[in-house]
Amino acid sequence: MKRDSRLSGVLHVLLHMAEHEGPATSEILARAMQTNPVVIRRILSGLRERGFVRSEKGHGGGWVLARDLSGITLRDVYDAIGNPALLAISNRTETPDCLVEQAVNAALADSFQEAEAMLLARFGNITLKMLHDDFHTRFTSAFPNREKDHIHEH
Repeated sequence: MKRDSRLSGVLHVLLHMAEHEGPATSEILARAMQTNPVVIRRILSGLRERGFVRSEKGHGGGWVLARDLSGITLRDVYDAIGNPALLAISNRTETPDCLVEQAVNAALADSFQEAEAMLLARFGNITLKMLHDDFHTRFTSAFPNREKDHIHEH
């Protein structure tokens, strides 16, 4: 089953934007993400609607964060991208009249709901500022003598 990595990708883009001095073009962000600028524009236009980013037009324009990183949680971003499925497993539904399948599905459904509720609560407690700080700690440890302007190089 294909995994949905949109949340991870959007968070990645937002953190790259936080590291960029001034507006970041779709082309710059696409290079950092190793994707197409059209993909970046699609992602960011959805986030613009939620007030997380804004675009600046003209020479020197691009995308900028519209809110402080400490005011954006993983849950906020998850909601902004349309609440994709959190779990890759689900109930069997081939024989809905089967009482065994009903019992199994009821137990699994309760477990899935509890797991999703716990995960979403955790997402609500993690801010982009926390991810930003974790990145800087990792960067400083991994590259103690490297300049910050090399962050966009993977």
